Amino acid sequence: MVFDTRGSLIKNKDLSQITWLRVGGPADLFFMPADIQDLIDFLKMLPNDVDIFPIGVGSNLIIRDGGIRGTVIRLGKGFKNISFENNKIIAGASALDAHVASRAADNGLDLTFLRTIPGSIGGAIKMNAGCYGSYVEDVLISAKLVTRSGELFELSSKDIKFSYRECDLPQDCIILEATFNANIGDPSALHLKMQNQLAKRDETQPTKERTAGSTFRNPSGFSSTGEIDDLHDLTAWKLIDDAGMRGATHGGAKISDKHSNFLINTGNATADDLESLGEQVRKSVFQKSKVKLQWEVIRIGETNL
Repeated sequence: MVFDTRGSLIKNKDLSQITWLRVGGPADLFFMPADIQDLIDFLKMLPNDVDIFPIGVGSNLIIRDGGIRGTVIRLGKGFKNISFENNKIIAGASALDAHVASRAADNGLDLTFLRTIPGSIGGAIKMNAGCYGSYVEDVLISAKLVTRSGELFELSSKDIKFSYRECDLPQDCIILEATFNANIGDPSALHLKMQNQLAKRDETQPTKERTAGSTFRNPSGFSSTGEIDDLHDLTAWKLIDDAGMRGATHGGAKISDKHSNFLINTGNATADDLESLGEQVRKSVFQKSKVKLQWEVIRIGETNL
């Protein structure tokens, strides 16, 4: 089938180059729409039996070695808008969380918790991203979306059910733009706060390695607040440590010595190496603590070609 699009449409796209872990097989089709109308037109042309997989910047993702049978849709520069209306921040789905936080701080608005979260706004909403005791659901006003069939609509945050690291939006629903509310703050103080957060992150996490952020959800059901009195008994990293899995390896995959809730591609890992090591961790933690860790990193695609 021939598609009349203004964006980029590629067959058998190598997906390993678009994920932070640098693993994954090809997608049958890979589409980067020029704008919202281009996306809507494409979805209406795409046969209903073809699955779609919206992907952001690939920061929280393992694409399996066999790739994806279907169409991967990635929003690009046409969806990176950031603007302001009073205390509201309007951000396109492909705008990076860090950029939105910095621009908001420039305007005296506090979205500082987003600064250290890897990824883009669309993924942040899907995952209800959060840290330091704040989550997307706390600041989201509304989101514009498009359905698999190409219908455009807008939802209030009250119409979306959020929980720890997830929401109830359908997998094939594509987030286009979001509007946030934020408390007012002094720009210099907000930037200083983010600098301190970044310094702490770099001190405690393997930010120079190929990772996908936190691998497993905290069984406690909430993120670390970053405060000195924060309890650690039910954090994923503590359970992994207690199971003796810090530094464990499988093929080219490794559990970080610096932070045991981070999977690392040491250079030649396959997606299977990474997922297999993650499953070894889950098994070891359950044997030691009787706690079933849940993956936070999203895993999609076929195991082999």
